[in-house]
This record gives sequence, structure tokens and C-alpha cells, in this order.
Amino acid sequence: MKTFIRNISIITIVSGALLTSCKKDFLNTKPLNQASASVTWSDPALSEAFVTELYNGLHDAELNQESMDCITDNALYNFGKQDIMEANISPSHLGWVNNTYEWGEMYARIRAANLALENLATAPLDSTLVNRLKGEAYFMRAYFYNQMLRYYGGVPIVKSSYSLSTPDFSIARNTYEECVDFITGDLDLAASLLQGKNLAKGRATSDACLALKARVLLYAASDLHDIPTAKTKSSTISGYAHPELLGYVSGDRTVRWQKAQAAAKAVMDLGKYGYALDLSAPASAADGFTNYQNSYLSRNGGEAEIIFARYYSNSKDEWGAWYGRNNCTNGYHGWTSSEPTQNMVDDYEMMDGTKFDWNNAAEAGAPYTNRDPRFYASVLYDGAPWKPRTPDGAGIDPYNEIQMGTYQTGSAASPVTYFGLDTRNGPIENWNGTRTGYAIRKFMDPNPAIVDQNTRSEVPSPLIRYTEVVFNYIETCIELGQENEARTWLNKIRFRSGMPAITDVGDALKQRYRNERNVEMMFEEQRFYDARRWMIAPTTLGNKARIIKITGTLKPGKSVSVYRYNTDNYNYTYTVQDLDPGVENRTWDDKLYFMPISRDEINKNSKLKDFQNPGY
Repeated sequence: MKTFIRNISIITIVSGALLTSCKKDFLNTKPLNQASASVTWSDPALSEAFVTELYNGLHDAELNQESMDCITDNALYNFGKQDIMEANISPSHLGWVNNTYEWGEMYARIRAANLALENLATAPLDSTLVNRLKGEAYFMRAYFYNQMLRYYGGVPIVKSSYSLSTPDFSIARNTYEECVDFITGDLDLAASLLQGKNLAKGRATSDACLALKARVLLYAASDLHDIPTAKTKSSTISGYAHPELLGYVSGDRTVRWQKAQAAAKAVMDLGKYGYALDLSAPASAADGFTNYQNSYLSRNGGEAEIIFARYYSNSKDEWGAWYGRNNCTNGYHGWTSSEPTQNMVDDYEMMDGTKFDWNNAAEAGAPYTNRDPRFYASVLYDGAPWKPRTPDGAGIDPYNEIQMGTYQTGSAASPVTYFGLDTRNGPIENWNGTRTGYAIRKFMDPNPAIVDQNTRSEVPSPLIRYTEVVFNYIETCIELGQENEARTWLNKIRFRSGMPAITDVGDALKQRYRNERNVEMMFEEQRFYDARRWMIAPTTLGNKARIIKITGTLKPGKSVSVYRYNTDNYNYTYTVQDLDPGVENRTWDDKLYFMPISRDEINKNSKLKDFQNPGY
């Protein structure tokens, strides 16, 4: 027994000595999955990684499953009504908010940018690397602030990172003008720091800084943000106690248009961007189709359109890379998530430049004939050629054509009803069929070897493309009375797509420009803001969503065993109607010009309490 006790005592003493010797190391262990600030900002690779992470705030960019065009008159989301389109949002019920605009998400990214800038100011790194990383951080901070500015109006400008020792976390909203000045100041700094830097694609460049500045200044000059103008168009804004949060309450609006024009022209004068914009006459219809497809796929010369983009790789499982599966039709085992409306389809002109007219019998009888080539490159419609069907659909549709209607097979004397493969009654899948009669083609890789439901796409999301900058320039020209210049550049965009020159003047030119911008920039997050900043939302976004119903009836004496679009065999009827209000009952309320600040954010920040956006 004594021996046992003695052995225990020896073990205890030795163990105590060991614990005493290692206690200090035990308490000072370092986490294995993260680096300290001192380590991060003294290591070039870790500093680069920190700044690179800022780009994750772009998320899926414009290739989200639910396009922001679904909360405009351009499109419909297939899987549930959108409260914003029914004016049914409030501080306690925000509805769907794209994560690239969500308040908390954006401020988390802004804080990360602030941390980077604070630490890079004293980082013992090569000055060339430090300047480049600072430039990227300034750009990304400006980008995130502009996302918030155009969504909410003026927001609190936080220039440094908060810490646990910060005495007060509350902060007031800055005015719209202060936000514009801060954002453009960041972009000027970033542009100078990034000038001449050779960066990998997808990263900020000095050119991207100039292009984003042009966007910011264009918005700043627009009707919604010129408060004297906005008040005449909206009683909700007119009665708001803090209009300085929404726009400019004073100042020379012409000067603002001039600044926006100069910013856009600075990008154009670089001479580095643009695809097929040097034509002196319209391209052929076939070339117009190809030109437009190349521009949004960023291929075969279309890469010159990209100023700033979010890129994807098939080797990485990201939601935006599944754009094809998420948006192709159910007849291809896609989900038909974001669907163009008939409202959008009607905006595509006839090839001769005239407006499509349902009252024209010939046009109403063949609505997909002789339209703007961008329509065929953007929309999957009934009878459109597409990729080879999957094995379970190949026997039903060996011709690989979109089927959005209800048809007859058998014989005209004894017809059998057949529901198209790409409808909600289709024989392959029906839970995810189109509600509007259309599906999106734009941004879908047309390579027939790519099977969208099980292959990730590498089509980039163009966050800023050159044609937007040209449109911004055109708009400033119109507003400043420079109509010849506006028509010249507008026709360059039209010629590329195979459309004839326009000769409109005055308000007709402005309306033509607005339609052209919507058609060209479809599904690129422009319409949500354009309709608001032009203050035309009550008569556009407030319209009921229109859809199309298509029937194909066998002609007398005709018989078919396998359906295919064929005007020799079928009489087709196209019926336009409003979307069932049970799916989505669209309406407009002027409060929707600006989104509500979340009740939770107001509860966390007392200085926001009396400064909610108007109408909420």
C-alpha cells in the first residue's frame, strides 16, 4: 500500500511539474483556422486573401436564380409571389431582398473594407502591393455603398471599423448628396491607386472605377434624385420631412448632368472597350443575333464589353454557375425560375424599327416573326430552336424546339390534346413549367454539348459593361439637348444588333432611348432602378403582368404522330391575358421608390428612428 501511495505521489509531483512548465503555452495557443491581424498584414499572401474576400460580397451578381428583373415589369419569378410587386412590404416585412443589397450584409463588407484600409496604412509590405490592395478596397467600399444608396437612399457613412471599445454604435443617415460625394471620392482614390496595374480578370481596375462613377453620377442627375422634380411627381416624396436623404434639395441640375456626361465620356475615351460598335449600317439579322449573343456571353470578341464582372468556373460549385439549370425550361429538367413577361416581349420592335402591334392581324398571327434579333437571342419562345433534349424527352421532341403551348396530335378529324414539353402540364415535369409562356435564353450557354441540369456554366455576370456606359452618355446628351450626338451613339448600338437607324426627336427620342436601354440591358439589373429614377414606375412596374396562351389546331385533312411547330400543319392562336392574380397581383405605391429600412436595424440604431423612408 505504501508503495502504491508513493507511486501516486511521484506521478502527482511529476504531472504538476509538467503542467507548470506547459501552462503558459496552453493558455497562449493560437487558432489553427485563422491568422492574427499582425500576421495577416505582414504577409503579402494573407493580405491579398483578405482583400480578395471582399469580392464575395458580389455573391451571384446578375446570375442569381431570381433575377431582379422579376421585381419589374420585365419578368416573373416562378416560385412564389413577390411582395414588393404587390406593394406589400414594410420595415417588419421586407419581402425578398437580393443579398447584394441587404443592409447587414453590405455593412459587414464595408467594415471589412475599412479594416483593410486601416491595416494597409501601416502594413510592412511592398508599397506597390499596398497601393493596389488599397485601390481594390476603396473600389469595393464604393461599390457596396452605391448598392445601398440606390436601394435605400442616403445611408450612414461609416469610414472606420467599429471595435468593442467604440463608445457609441449609433450613427445617423447621411444625405444623398454626401453619399454621392463620398462614393465618387472613393472611386477617384481607387482609380489613381489602380492606374496602370495589371490585375486578374474579375478584380477592380481603374477603368471600373471610372465606369462606376459614371453610373453614380447619372443616377444623381435623374428625376427621382432631383427633389424639386420628384416632389411634382410624387405626393409621398413631397410630404416627406427629410427629402435630403433621397436626393438633391438644391443646386444646378444641369451641372449634375454635365458631370455625369463627362464621367461617361472619360470611359469612352479610353478606347479600350466596346464590341461591334463601329458599324455604319445595320448588321444582317443573323449577324445581329450573333453580335448580341457574343456580347452577353463575353466570347468571340464580346469580351471587350466587360469592364467589371463576376466570373465562374465549372470546377467550383457556385449558385450563379447553375444559371442554366435554374432558368432553362422544365422540358429540359430546368426550373424556369426567372421568366420574361409578355410586357417585356412586346417591347421588342419589328425588324423595320416599328413597334409591334397586337392590333395588326399579320403581326398578331405570327408574333415571333421578323422581330428585333435580340429577342431571339434573349428569349425562349414557342417554336424556338434549342439544345438536344435529354433522353426522356428526345422521343417526344426529336426536333429540339421549345414547346410552350397546347396542341393537337393524331388527325384533324379525331384530334388528341397534347401539352407541350415546356408547359406546366408537360409530360416530363410540370411543377416548374413557365407561367408566362416564355423562358430566358440570355446568359445561357448555347453549346449543345452542355447539359444544363448537371453542368455548371462559365458565362460571367457583367456587373458593368461598356454598353451601359454608352447608354449613360446617350441619356446625358438627350437631357442636355445634344440630340444629334445621342442619335449617333444610339444607332451604333442598334446597328450592332441589326436594327435600323432612328430619327426621333424630342420626347419621342427619349422614349425610344428608354425602350432601347431596356431591351439591350434586359436581366442586367437596370430596369429596377431605371423605372424608378425616371419616375415612370406607376405606368410600368405597376402594370399587371401579362402572359400568353398558345394553341395549335390541326388544319383540315392534316395528321401528325409527333408534334412539331409547323404552320403547314397547324393554325396557331396567341392569346394575351393578365397573370392570374392568385399568382401575383401587381400594383404600385410611391413608397416603393425607396426600400424600407428594417425595423431590426432601427431598433439597433436609435439615430435611425425618425428617419425611415417615406411611406413606411
